[in-house]
Amino acid sequence: MKLHQLKYIHEVARQGLNISAAAEALHTSQPGVSKQIQMLEDELKLQIFQRNGKRLTGITEPGKHIVKLAATVMLEMQNIKRVGDEFSKVETGTLTIATTHMQARYKLPAAVKQFIEAYPHVKLNIHQGDPSNVAEQVANGEADIGIATEKISLDDRILCLPCYEWNRSLVVPKGHRLIDALPLTLSKIASFPLITYDFAFTGSNAVTKVFHDAGVMPNIVLSAIDADVIKTYVGLGLGVGLIANIAYDEERDKDLVSLDCSHLFPASTTYLGVRKDAFLRNYIYGFIQFLAPRFDRRAVDEALKAYRT
Repeated sequence: MKLHQLKYIHEVARQGLNISAAAEALHTSQPGVSKQIQMLEDELKLQIFQRNGKRLTGITEPGKHIVKLAATVMLEMQNIKRVGDEFSKVETGTLTIATTHMQARYKLPAAVKQFIEAYPHVKLNIHQGDPSNVAEQVANGEADIGIATEKISLDDRILCLPCYEWNRSLVVPKGHRLIDALPLTLSKIASFPLITYDFAFTGSNAVTKVFHDAGVMPNIVLSAIDADVIKTYVGLGLGVGLIANIAYDEERDKDLVSLDCSHLFPASTTYLGVRKDAFLRNYIYGFIQFLAPRFDRRAVDEALKAYRT
């Protein structure tokens, strides 16, 4: 059994059993990947993958255990490399952050600016997706840090630190009837066409649950992952917009009015997540503290220790 064979089966599983895609990601040939997988199966005297001709169609029951263990080996290899880099290349490396559009657009810029100034030789990558994608990237070791709403905290492979709470506001054009109809109610909101987030990207069904529990049916005419898109269509008069309150800027959105909705909906929490078994480089601790100042290195290490014992 060779390390690169485990690497190959890990990548094939990660690429949805597509050997060509795995070979491309590994910068090797498709026949080479297939041959090494076959050699490992011969050595273990079992099939890892189910086949239909030359095409992989599934993972066998013993193969599932092997793929899981291979993923663990790859993560531990990554940790070993990080330990070496930490002591030989103190302030160089790569930090990959997986997050949602809302966090990347409205909450991360200040922390990113501080980070780049403090660690100019660290390459920063930001991957955007919905909270499920964010959690999966962190759990699989594709991202060092994940930043998203509640759903990321449900993955038991990830240590989640609560960064901040946020709620919602309704944005309307200047002169809109709702401005003089405060306080807002769910019924008042539902009486107008509503433009809001694609709920997969908010990471919570809190909004739909609140309307449902109140027996009120909102008239959602458009959903988007981007608050700027929502505000654009509100400005065109297509409806009222329900957005995160952090996404409203008085100067930038001067043609719109923000109406607080925090009395109608429960607050949501944005979490920062790292793998519980990951080795964290010094600059990762640095970024965590830039985003959530109360989580210094000692606080993060104590939280990790609590999960590992």
